[in-house]
Amino acid sequence: MISFQLNGARVDADVNADTPLLYVLRAQGDKSAKFGCGAQQCGTCRVLVDGEPVYACTAPAASAAGCSVETAAGLDTAVRQALVRFNASQCGYCLTGIVVAAEALFRRNPHPSRSELQAALDSQLCRCGSHPRVLRALESIAAGTADRADPPDLAPRLPSPAAAHAGKPGAKLPAALRALPRLARWIAFVEGKRIVAHTGKVEIGQGVLAALGLIVAEELDVDPGRIDVLPARTDRSPNEGVTAGSMSLETSGAALRQAAAWARRLLLDRAAAELGVPASRLVVVDGEISAPGINAPTDYWQLQAGAFDFEIAEWTREKDPARYHWIGRGRWPRRDLEAKARGDAVFVHDSNCDLHARVVRPPSLRHRLVHLDAAVAAPAELVVDGSFVAVAHPDEYQAVCLAERVKARATWRRIGAVGLDGTLGDQLRRHEAGAFALDGDLPVARPVRAFATAYRRSYSRPFLMHASLAPSAASARYAEGALTVWCASQGIEPLRGVLARLLGMEPTRIVVAHRQGAGCYGHNGADDAAADAALVARALPGKTILLQWCRQDEHKFEPYGPAMRVELGANLDGNGRISHWRHEVWSFTHAGRPSPRSPGVDVLPAWLLEEPLAPSPAAPRLAPESGIHRNALPLYRFPVQEVVKRFVANSPLRTSSLRGLGAYCNVFAIESFMDELAAAADVDPATLRRWHLDHDERARRVLDAAVELAGGLQGPRGMAIARYKNRQCCAAVIVEVAVDDDASIRVQRAWIAADAGRVVDRDGLVNQLEGAFVQALSWSLKEAVAFDADGVTSSDWASYPILRFSEAPRIETMLVDYPALDPLGAGEAAVGPAAAALANAVFAATGIRVRDLPLTPDRLRQAASR
Repeated sequence: MISFQLNGARVDADVNADTPLLYVLRAQGDKSAKFGCGAQQCGTCRVLVDGEPVYACTAPAASAAGCSVETAAGLDTAVRQALVRFNASQCGYCLTGIVVAAEALFRRNPHPSRSELQAALDSQLCRCGSHPRVLRALESIAAGTADRADPPDLAPRLPSPAAAHAGKPGAKLPAALRALPRLARWIAFVEGKRIVAHTGKVEIGQGVLAALGLIVAEELDVDPGRIDVLPARTDRSPNEGVTAGSMSLETSGAALRQAAAWARRLLLDRAAAELGVPASRLVVVDGEISAPGINAPTDYWQLQAGAFDFEIAEWTREKDPARYHWIGRGRWPRRDLEAKARGDAVFVHDSNCDLHARVVRPPSLRHRLVHLDAAVAAPAELVVDGSFVAVAHPDEYQAVCLAERVKARATWRRIGAVGLDGTLGDQLRRHEAGAFALDGDLPVARPVRAFATAYRRSYSRPFLMHASLAPSAASARYAEGALTVWCASQGIEPLRGVLARLLGMEPTRIVVAHRQGAGCYGHNGADDAAADAALVARALPGKTILLQWCRQDEHKFEPYGPAMRVELGANLDGNGRISHWRHEVWSFTHAGRPSPRSPGVDVLPAWLLEEPLAPSPAAPRLAPESGIHRNALPLYRFPVQEVVKRFVANSPLRTSSLRGLGAYCNVFAIESFMDELAAAADVDPATLRRWHLDHDERARRVLDAAVELAGGLQGPRGMAIARYKNRQCCAAVIVEVAVDDDASIRVQRAWIAADAGRVVDRDGLVNQLEGAFVQALSWSLKEAVAFDADGVTSSDWASYPILRFSEAPRIETMLVDYPALDPLGAGEAAVGPAAAALANAVFAATGIRVRDLPLTPDRLRQAASR
């Protein structure tokens, strides 16, 4: 029996002395300490023991005996309040550990400097890139400004010159509404004067539910605090496919705006009839409806209880943006962050369950089970189907220990090796499976146009990890022939169809409900974990299973962002302008998400079963701006250009969608090459870009805004600009670096200007732009998946390092706002410009050009030696 004080209350825990404190706390119901790595590498588990920050994932329970243990759940202090107030997070999985680490610092030093804050947080990882925002929030405490009515870091907004308007009558209904026109599936008025909005899009740290709530509130003229946007689940939400491609505001936002406009129209017609005045005279204030001279106002809830019985058949007029109260104004709180900062059971990893399950993975995807001693799993439940092995136990730590015991006694054989023919660049060039030239934005199999170019360069990126801060997890229950799965999948509807194929069930017998996980940034292991949990639940009916991967499994078995190689060529005319442009890009598939329409079953456990279900063969995606050729078309206009997508079928590693897909490397290459051509033409890099943006006034405006925000491009600075998918958010990035004598690169400052059309959630948009920049900075400075013939060797945060708080620059962001226009997806807009601006700044600082990512000190030294 071990006794200690937990947030002021006595705890008596009947556990072994060496049980990690993390599992003792979670068994007590305090879920604020999170499992991230189990090796003191990420800080998500940290708690205070007698005032000192401790890694609860490795600290034995005995070390807390007789001590005072404080977790984020009990730290309702200025630190936690400021982080929430500044919306200083994205997915929020890192937040409780940051609260603990920062609280320990402020108790020692109430006025720490920025460098002291960075040093205190360097043990904490944040994968979403919230570093600048966290630091700004904590700096406000140190400066005594945390309690200001309007936090001082809100990004400036540059209004557009266009006049606002409400749209033209006769506009088309959004596609999601055409597919599901029942108003009841989108909007309902419920007790407590609240409004429920339904969406098929899911919250993966991007703040989409908050932004969608703002849209509904604005259209209905109610306070945003009245809106509840419900998490998606297949038995009640609109089917909006996959939450990906920065499309949520464009698609679900448009559908909810139009649905809310219809709800308002119907309710005002009812109010007009009830009050005996024309609808045009009615005024709505926070849902209350009145008119001049009317002393008996009504409200939405008196007129409508519950859902609407109405089918939307045509577009109706929406609110004039000139009359907006909420959209684009100020900072709106992310209502999920307060619970996350406390450590409430928000994440799927915190679900209540009957049994905790752990999968016993083979050494790699190329290994199969030869022998397993089932007796070593006792007293756990053991699930074995071919090479799929899992253990389940009521106690979480026992499940972890028993899984390790089973793994140590299992025998596997390798059925193949990772095939790599020379370097990655060699592999890509030698194993091309198909070439597709772009006609407009459509890749087609036509002969590639031949022309010679005087300037030729090649650029590359390695395989990259999503590397979510929390290992993938899911919960499942199978009973009476029906299955419910709770998971962090980006596509719960497609996943339901794939689970039906995996389990041989009718899709109607399966419900998939979204529950938040750590940020995924594309197709990570969330779908695989859901399939794992479903298989264990089917084997153990009547029990609710919570299955979580370990850190090594997350790093070694997730689908990776594919390696890429880009070769560019260009000619300059007598005036220094670009006359010819060639872009050729090689890569493996960026599309491996599970879909019931795919020929194979694309979830990891399906391939390990006794009767395995094969994955889909890799195939090129030939839609506009998809996969390999996303943003291969330059933003610029050139007299002659040829862009070619070169698909490579056989990847040595499993690959799928990573944030930005091909845009990250394509934009890195294009914008690096533009700087090289500017140097060759002896013109200013911004001037060369302006020359070739004469057709795009909005892009020029963003470019000029970034230069003005930064105060110019002098010194060790580099710039880059791109419009994501050539139709969404346009972002220009300027970076300032210092390069030390040991060739290490420090990004000191960064500036971002962006045009995302109508700014909906101003603070949320800045958060996404800055988070994407920081994550891309981490990719570009540090990250590359290492592997050998047996598989991936990057198995933890030491072998796959990411950016830390001490490496985070100061960032200033400006938004170019076009209220009259529709909002544009922005979550991936900064990733390509960030990489190129970094490389261009390094060249400006050193005269050395590095064309292969990441820009490590070794790469810089190698480039210098050449």
